[in-house]
Formats: sequence, C-alpha cells, structure tokens
Amino acid sequence: MENKSIYKSMLKNEEYLSEYATRDSDAIRLEEEKKLSNDIRPNYYHDIDRIIYSLSYTRYIDKTQVFSNIDNDHITKRMIHVQFVSKIARTISRALGLNEDLTEAIALGHDIGHVPFGHLGEKFLNEISLRFNEGYFMHNVESVRELMTLEDNGHGKNLCIQTLDGMLCHNGEFLQSNYKPKKKTKDEFLRDYYNCYKIENYYKELVPMTMEGCVVRISDIIGYLGRDIEDAIRLGVLDKETIPDSIKNILGDSNRSIVNTIVEDIIKNSYGKDYIAMSPYIYKAVRDLKDFNYVNIYDKANTPEEKEHIREMFNTVADYVLNDLNTNNLESNIYRTFLDNMNEDYIKNTSNERKVIDYIAGMTDYYFTKVYEDIKKLKRVN
Repeated sequence: MENKSIYKSMLKNEEYLSEYATRDSDAIRLEEEKKLSNDIRPNYYHDIDRIIYSLSYTRYIDKTQVFSNIDNDHITKRMIHVQFVSKIARTISRALGLNEDLTEAIALGHDIGHVPFGHLGEKFLNEISLRFNEGYFMHNVESVRELMTLEDNGHGKNLCIQTLDGMLCHNGEFLQSNYKPKKKTKDEFLRDYYNCYKIENYYKELVPMTMEGCVVRISDIIGYLGRDIEDAIRLGVLDKETIPDSIKNILGDSNRSIVNTIVEDIIKNSYGKDYIAMSPYIYKAVRDLKDFNYVNIYDKANTPEEKEHIREMFNTVADYVLNDLNTNNLESNIYRTFLDNMNEDYIKNTSNERKVIDYIAGMTDYYFTKVYEDIKKLKRVN
C-alpha cells in the first residue's frame, strides 16, 4: 500500500465529522513546509507527535499542579492533569463529531508553559517580568512561546496555528456558560499572542478560533475540579462533608461523578450546535464548585510563610542569573543547561531579561529548587 493511500486512510474519519469540526485541509502552519513523501500523518496528528516528543513536554513530569513538595506519590502532578484534560476533551470531541487529533494536540500542549510551583510561581514570575520590563507573563502564552520559539534549540516546532491558538486561549480560570469560536487568520492569532505581553488582562478577551479549542478550554476546568478535591481530601486539607449539598446533589462528590455529569451535560447541550454549552443549572453548580475549591483548597495550598519563601526563591534566582548574563559568567547554569543549546538568532535577538524568564519558566520544581539552593551556597561562600 502506498504512503499516499495510507495518508488518505488516516483521514477517512473526516467523512463523519460535524460541519463545525476543523478539517485537516484547514490547517495553517506558521511557516509553510513541504510534506515529505513518506509522511503518512495528517497535520494535527503530526502536531501531537511534535508536542509529546518535545523536551518541554518531558518536563511536565515534575511540575506542580496544586500541591508542592508533597511526600505522596498519589498527588496529581501537571503531567497527570494534562492527561485528564486530553481524555475528557477527546471524549467530548468524539461525541460531537469534532477533530480528535486537533483536540488532543491542544490538550497535550496547553500547560507546557507552566512554571515551577504552579499558579503561585506564575504569579511571582509575572511580577519579575514586569520589573524586567518584559511585559506580562502568563503560562498559556509561555506554552505557545515554548513550542513556537524555544523548542529545537530556538527554531520552534512549527505547529499549526489552530493548535497554538487553542493553547493560547485555553485558560481554565475563566468559566463561561457557553464557548463559541471566532475565526482568525495567522496574523490575527499572532496579534492576540503579542497583545498578551503588552495589554493588561488582554487574555480575558481571548476566544479560541476552533470548536476544538473551545472543548479544551472547558475540559481544563473539568479536569481539575474533582481531582483537586480528591487530592485535598487525601492530604487532609479538605473534608468531603464540607462540600455544600447544593453542589453535591447536582454534580456528586467524587471526581468520577463530577466529570461524568459535566461531560454528559455538555454533549447534550452542544450536539449539532456551533458552540459548546452547559445547561444553566450545571453551569451554576460548576461555578459554585470552582468558587468552593478556591476558598477551601487553592487558597490553603500554601501557608503565608511558604508563599513568601517561594517569592524570595523566584526573585533570588532571577536576579542572580540576570547578573550572570550581564557579567558574562560562562560558568553559570543558564549557559551550560540552556543558552549553549540555543541557536545564534535567539542568543543575539533576545534580551538578557527575557532569557532569564524563559530559563526559569522551563524549569521543573526540582531543578528550580536545586538552582536556588546552589545560589544560596555561592552567596554564603562569597
């Protein structure tokens, strides 16, 4: 069987897709590239491979989801959350006749830009980015930057803009009762991307350009609500009995029931439509559960002392490493583990401040802590 025939076979499922699904023929890459004659992979399927074989994907394995420095192997790390989101999103996409390959690509890449210590670390790196005059920092924007610019030694992965746009617009912190895509050109996607650095709260205006991007956006929320409750119960942070009956009676009180209830409701309310929606009573229950989690889990995940220590860690590492760059200290870790692997274009055309931000954003929790401890030792010696 010839490769061309295999490629067509790989796309056979498109015959059954919804009229609102994104087709392989819709794919637009940042840079045009000639398809190799021996490549049997459709565009978004190819994006999946480029993402999961990236170095930044590998680093998911030791990045905080909610709880950091926990001596319990059953507590969710960022890698597990990403797998949950991917599975939930693919379930919804299959039921609605959407493009599962595009959905999976967006889901697997959506949190690659998360920094050490999760959203708390993101908050502190944003403070540093503003102090460095490098604009606002957000993990969804950094996810795009990782795969568009930093991977492959500064060449990027040349993903489809539909994949990158879904990652940029995925922010699961903003719950809506319905999500309707907004078509974009490549230039419009890039405008959204760059505006996120320059305009405060611009990310709140972001709307995915595909139905698949909308599915991942709501799936991100579904993927963490119930699981974070189970993690909090396992750690003794939360008592299941404190979940209000008004929530439990609608969504249940386990991850399984919460996920199943929301997913089934979304499928029923979105089938045959050009948007993704929840019924009003499910939407209210999800909103209430999200608020409950913030008060009873996320705000309690770190003590005030721990938060201040993590802020000090970020500022110490950022300022020390920036000084290493400004003084051309070639023995610094940023040269040996990051810059020595980047191409000349990145080295010449990126500010030292942005290099520091990229370096820290890509770290795992373990590596960040190790860099911080090494700096503290050097300071004591000097």
